[in-house]
Amino acid sequence: MAVTDEAVRARLPRFRWQLLLKPSVFIAALLPFLLLVQSLLAGQLGPNPIDTLTDQTGTLAIRMLLISLMLTPLRWILKDTWPIQLRRMMGLFAFFYASLHVTTYFALDQQFDLAAVWADLSERPYIVAGTIAFLIMVPLAITSNKRMVRRLGKRWMSLHRGVYIAGLAVVVHYVWLAKGDLIEPIVYLALLIVLFSYRLVKTLR
Repeated sequence: MAVTDEAVRARLPRFRWQLLLKPSVFIAALLPFLLLVQSLLAGQLGPNPIDTLTDQTGTLAIRMLLISLMLTPLRWILKDTWPIQLRRMMGLFAFFYASLHVTTYFALDQQFDLAAVWADLSERPYIVAGTIAFLIMVPLAITSNKRMVRRLGKRWMSLHRGVYIAGLAVVVHYVWLAKGDLIEPIVYLALLIVLFSYRLVKTLR
């Protein structure tokens, strides 16, 4: 059957939009990192730049992780596949910012002092929660490529459901860490509960 000119024209905007989708989201997700680097080099991170770096990278990691968790429900709601094209990238950005968060804490804040890190783990439960979240994210990031998807088969899906545990642990980490203003961490917790609930209802159906 011949394709009409109207059908071709109808497809072009969608094609162009999807062609620009991943590069645009990549730039948007990387931009906060570039702004942090610029602020660091310009000495604009305040009187305690290490604390600012730790806070900002941690917040960015949480946001990227929650966005990655939102993409599957968004696909179901929109009945379109484009959100899935972004899920792996946003998950890797969450791991990227989480790695910067952990590195800033371990290398700059604690200066590789294992005894001090162990003392923090023993005395501060929110650090334990954050550590659990990061340790779960490590194998998820390592196995996120297509080769590992093929190699692991059905086990890949079971492994990557651990992202929900990581999401819970990182939000708990943030709620316990927050002092005074709990609005933002409570919003993250509420969003996570909604995502869990939606996923559970969809799975049961």
